[in-house]
Amino acid sequence: MIHFVVHEEGDGVGVVVVEGVKAGQKLVGWIMEDDKDVEVSAKSDIPIGHKVALKDYKPGETVIKYGVDIGKVVAPIKQGEHLHVHNVKTKRW
Repeated sequence: MIHFVVHEEGDGVGVVVVEGVKAGQKLVGWIMEDDKDVEVSAKSDIPIGHKVALKDYKPGETVIKYGVDIGKVVAPIKQGEHLHVHNVKTKRW
């Protein structure tokens, strides 16, 4: 079962595509560009449509999704944690 999708190999996040992801759950992701699987353990509950971190991030680092900069990390994020507006902000304003 696929729990999240990743568009490109270099992306640092995947988008959760199933309901009910819970902390402690092993997740399987699909990297679309390369048609391969990746695994990560969820460190927090993550709603469908939200992002899961595929690596650790420090404040000030850039998050890449679809091969594009989607924002700046404003709070530490561990691999497997929920990545959303509480820990990433747009650089637009």
